[in-house]
Amino acid sequence: MDIKALEREALKLSAEDRARLARELLDSLDELSAEEIDRLWLEEAGHRAAQIDAGEVELISAEEVDQKASALLR
Repeated sequence: MDIKALEREALKLSAEDRARLARELLDSLDELSAEEIDRLWLEEAGHRAAQIDAGEVELISAEEVDQKASALLR
């Protein structure tokens, strides 16, 4: 099963079951070595850079993010 199919199936779960699954998945990351964590972050950074280069995502300035976050906290 590929990640997209797994994601579609997981999203069909109840909120309680999704929360439990999320906790278990996050807890499993605590077992990774520092090298594995570095490798995963580099992989993610490469994926995000490719999305930016392909124009698949909209970049938002730090100023805009700060403004939106401040507005939410008011």
